[in-house]
Amino acid sequence: MARQDTRQFLKVASMLVAGLVLAACGKKEPAPAASAPVASAPASAAEPAPAKVYAVGTDAAYAPFEFQNEKGEIVGFSVDLLNAVAEKGGFKVKFVNTPWEGIFNALGQGDRDVLISSITITDERKQTMDFSDPYFDANQLIAVKENSKVAKFDDLKKLKVGVQTGTTGDEVVTKLQGKTATTIKRFESTPLALKELEAGGVDAVVADNGVVIHYVANNAGAKFKTVSDTKSFAPEQYGIAVKKGNAELLAQINKGLAAVKADGTYNAIYKKTFGTEPAAAAASAAPASAASN
Repeated sequence: MARQDTRQFLKVASMLVAGLVLAACGKKEPAPAASAPVASAPASAAEPAPAKVYAVGTDAAYAPFEFQNEKGEIVGFSVDLLNAVAEKGGFKVKFVNTPWEGIFNALGQGDRDVLISSITITDERKQTMDFSDPYFDANQLIAVKENSKVAKFDDLKKLKVGVQTGTTGDEVVTKLQGKTATTIKRFESTPLALKELEAGGVDAVVADNGVVIHYVANNAGAKFKTVSDTKSFAPEQYGIAVKKGNAELLAQINKGLAAVKADGTYNAIYKKTFGTEPAAAAASAAPASAASN
């Protein structure tokens, strides 16, 4: 009887222990405390977009406006001016030496964004490109030897005349002598034409006043003199050219140009280049049919 009671007791006890174990296994653990959200770093202020860099075509053989120094760098009045204009207009420029003969095609095809190369504003050119407000007043000037009897443009009618191909000097001499004239000698640059005058290969050279005056002043040994003929040569004005329809870039250029004229920067660059301040700022409109470069 005692053994049977003991077995019964152990059986009941085992059942109780198993029940406790099962209850313990089924107990739910408390949910972990929610972690605090990690604060995100404050958004930084939007960085200003970098200024766009535009490729500028210039024929760097037209001192003192645009030429290469002894280091091969493109320098001159036009370069200093456009750098100042770009700073005021909120853009950047990179100058690329571009031969005059192909400079307008380079702009039209998109190889250049801007042209500054002593380019006279004309009605014909305005048909294929847009111009900034004028930045320089110019006119054609005749260069001859000191002993020359040339006194006016008409005196060149039967003489050998050197010009730079495709310039307004080329245009006016062609009108004077005729399209088929064999006495017109065309060169890739005005300095080359002036070298030919020095060598005696031509009797005169017709080109922009700024370039001719600079050459004569720096080549005293050539023994040149200049002849002005305001009755024959219409006033001209240089402009900065952009591709036709590029109104946004043109507005930036005109904004910068107005700023450098207003704050004295233009006059300072002019004086640095030519030794004197300009007689008057370039007017706001170009002559309608003036045909510089």
